[in-house]
Amino acid sequence: MPAPTVSSISPSSGPLGGGTAVTITGTNFSASPGVTIGGTPATGITYVNSTTITCTTPAGTAGTASVVV
Repeated sequence: MPAPTVSSISPSSGPLGGGTAVTITGTNFSASPGVTIGGTPATGITYVNSTTITCTTPAGTAGTASVVV
């Protein structure tokens, strides 16, 4: 299976304390995905389909954070 790719995340920002519910869209997501945001594991990860995952953001630092599925 090809590697997963992330094309967007909504909302694109949230509080530093985390706890924001986000929807990640992309391609090739597996039924048991792992998600990190800024290198920290997200929580409440739900596989919707091969192009959509929902999760809750972890606490982070100010600035841009990479999203990896």
